[in-house]
Amino acid sequence: MKAFEQINNGLSVAHRFMIRQAKRLSERQLMVVIAFVVGVVAAIAAYIFEWIVEEIRTWLSEVVNADSVNLLYFVMPVVGIVLVTIFVKYIVKDDISHGVTRVLYAITHSGSKLKSHNTYSSIVAGATTIAFGGSVGPEAPMVMTGAAVGSNIGRFFRMNYRNTTILLGCGTAAGLAAIFKAPIAGVIFVLEVLMLNVTLFSIIPILIAAVTSTTIIYFLNGFEPHFSVGYGDTILSIDNMPYYILLGIFCGLVSYYLIASSGYIEKHFKKITSQYKKWLVGGSALGLLIFLLPPLYGQGYNIISLLIDRDTNTLFNNTLFYSMRDNVWVLLAYLAAIICFKSIAMACTNAAGGVGGAFAPSLFVGAFAGYFFATLLNSIFGLELPVVSFVLVGMAGVMSGSMNSPLTAVFLIAEITGGYRLFVPLMLVSAMAFAICYYFTPFSVYTRDLVMKGDITALSSERSMLFLDLANLVEEDFSTVHEDMTLGDMVDVVATCKRNIFPVVDEARHLVGVVTLDDIRSDMFDHSLYSKNHVSDYMSLPPATITMDDPVGDVLDKFDRSGAWNLPVLTSDGRYQGFVSKSKIFSEYRSELASNA
Repeated sequence: MKAFEQINNGLSVAHRFMIRQAKRLSERQLMVVIAFVVGVVAAIAAYIFEWIVEEIRTWLSEVVNADSVNLLYFVMPVVGIVLVTIFVKYIVKDDISHGVTRVLYAITHSGSKLKSHNTYSSIVAGATTIAFGGSVGPEAPMVMTGAAVGSNIGRFFRMNYRNTTILLGCGTAAGLAAIFKAPIAGVIFVLEVLMLNVTLFSIIPILIAAVTSTTIIYFLNGFEPHFSVGYGDTILSIDNMPYYILLGIFCGLVSYYLIASSGYIEKHFKKITSQYKKWLVGGSALGLLIFLLPPLYGQGYNIISLLIDRDTNTLFNNTLFYSMRDNVWVLLAYLAAIICFKSIAMACTNAAGGVGGAFAPSLFVGAFAGYFFATLLNSIFGLELPVVSFVLVGMAGVMSGSMNSPLTAVFLIAEITGGYRLFVPLMLVSAMAFAICYYFTPFSVYTRDLVMKGDITALSSERSMLFLDLANLVEEDFSTVHEDMTLGDMVDVVATCKRNIFPVVDEARHLVGVVTLDDIRSDMFDHSLYSKNHVSDYMSLPPATITMDDPVGDVLDKFDRSGAWNLPVLTSDGRYQGFVSKSKIFSEYRSELASNA
């Protein structure tokens, strides 16, 4: 016990020392330093994540007989989901699924605060899920991990909401950049999907974090791009542009199917209250799908590499259709089945208790959509469309549509494949897919659940106001009154106050109501009422109240719902603090824009 106290005291001393050192730096200097640290930590986390996945896969390959690989496909994903569920329920004791969705929720509802266990729990759970064959990707766990690193470092240095949110964005960009070796895509993802305010003050730390994490991963894992694509496979032909437009439409429809089908599956899983039933139903469905369609096993990046190499024969290994692998129509049917069932496999993995993201599945489905589309047209019309180019562009198309992120999709595919020569079709297909999918649903695979539950309230231009600090918005120059005061006493208060709102408080300063100047205007000149009437006769409850712990996003929402221009602010124990006005919010917002420009 004494040793524990000594350690705790030592940490407290170290904390105070670092706070004192940090105060020697300007705000911008401190943000740059911390962004660099976040980038380093995120890169190490990504390396550990990939190491865990490879170690588990190596162990599985050693303990499982190669002749029983089909049984492996059926059983191992379920084993992984069970292990992850036990880890989450009994060790973490918190919901860590849907990483990007939870980061969005933290920004709008939790003051950009993520729990400290998120710095490691998503790595363990996500890597275990994927290594055992769960049909999800590593990006959401890494986004959650990176965001948690940035958020907790911001809290460690006692930063305000704006700076903590920027550091959360730094961690997100760094985590995504490290996992893909794609710093530009990491930065754009933060700006496009998390929709953070774009100013010079915020963009520089995010850039530093993304470049730092990518550089470290280069030295740890090599400089090769995520996917190796030959130069001749990405030559742009103007003659193929009409077919790219058609591919964009196809990818938009596929994107909508991915969002709708995965949402439908997870919605029905929520009706199952027993975790054992979720394991049974989700595990059985996932095992059966992987047994019939082995490419659905795991994150699928190795399968995408096979498509890029045009090695479709390997796709049929350990399947019931191996003998028919040379029939082009069987191949097309096989590709179509994988496109249809990948989203179901992903939803079953997450709904049954696994941890992973939709990022990799969208790339996986997009690659198969591109290969299917080009092969179908080549077979029917005798065309010679470059299949590999359509695979790459299809990846961008489905990702753009399903995530509402056309710019991220364009730059990510260009970075992970070195396919900058396909920039024009990448932009064209991404834009088309985004437009088509958005026509059917304005929600992405990340925001769908939050919007449906009403948990995300700032997806418009108001989002840029979320960097404001509530403490700077509270106005305290309001004169308080008591409900037992006479009208005459209140008129004396009005005579010395420039405000037209008067909070009514009790002896402990708990707010019991408000009185406005309009409420007493008709009686304040009738002296006969001065001793008869009391404040309680004019008092009313405010349409809403704000607490000092409310994120600015919630404050904006309360103003919208109440229609008020001024709302009272209370402490956590209900004591009156002051008022926040819409005009003060707008004034502070303009000041922030001017100072950060």
